[in-house]
Amino acid sequence: MNYDRRIKELLDEFAVFDDWTERYEYIISLGRQLPPLPDQYRKDENLIRGCQSRVWVGTELREGRFIIHADSDSLITKGLIAIFIRLLSGLTREEVLHADLQLLNTSGLKEHLASTRANALTTMAETIRQKAEAGASEEGLEAKS
Repeated sequence: MNYDRRIKELLDEFAVFDDWTERYEYIISLGRQLPPLPDQYRKDENLIRGCQSRVWVGTELREGRFIIHADSDSLITKGLIAIFIRLLSGLTREEVLHADLQLLNTSGLKEHLASTRANALTTMAETIRQKAEAGASEEGLEAKS
């Protein structure tokens, strides 16, 4: 599924909820569904700097697809990174680089987060884009070999 369909599906799901408490619960549930982060990605070099919580993001290229592995020690932050995984993981690098992540802002998510969490959202997006630009993290390149 391409990015446009993924973001539309996510925004439609957010629209089902009546209030932000329900949306937060949904975001947390997305984080709980993430598979455990493989140990090879739980390294300081994969920690996102500038986040209040600890957030690890590792990537790899697998059969031409950009795969994102992530985890956080905070439930809401883990849910936020799960959103990026859902939207971007499995796309090509070019699709990730051209994805309009500003569409996520139409959900009102950023405005309903504490400023530190909103900043983390931006930092997560920037980190994933940087990794896509680089091709893959070192671990991903090694895993592909």
